[in-house]
Amino acid sequence: MEFQSVILEYRLQKGLEQFIPIYHYPGIDLEQILARRECEFFVKEGITYKQLSSAIENDLFVIYVEVYEEGLIEKEEDSTQGIKLEVRELNAEKNHPLIASKYMMNHLNVLSVIGSVYTYEYGKEWERDSAEIDEDRKVYVLYVTPTGYTM
Repeated sequence: MEFQSVILEYRLQKGLEQFIPIYHYPGIDLEQILARRECEFFVKEGITYKQLSSAIENDLFVIYVEVYEEGLIEKEEDSTQGIKLEVRELNAEKNHPLIASKYMMNHLNVLSVIGSVYTYEYGKEWERDSAEIDEDRKVYVLYVTPTGYTM
């Protein structure tokens, strides 16, 4: 299947089998769609959505979501160095401590990191828990837990 001009649409679950379109992205790169689809969470306008599933309808890519939690709109990060990816420890009690920040040149590079089960930072092995795209801050976040393995 060859995609000419793709569109991404987020649909919010409103009932058992009812979904309504909430965000529409025409002309988006396929690589960005794939990176977003790898994210279990999507943050926009202070609302965190949890991905339920995804689909392709011809050239329309759909990500189905439900509201996970509501919060404040956070300040946008400076994105002049590329696409920012944060690696954070999954630890709500410590406000998910930042392990590393990286800048990627494209969404395929982001996908290669957030799509991996294990990542290595500062000589330690970390296991992927989940990922999110935070549109408010303009950053991807990879949540990981330590495996105990050191290099």
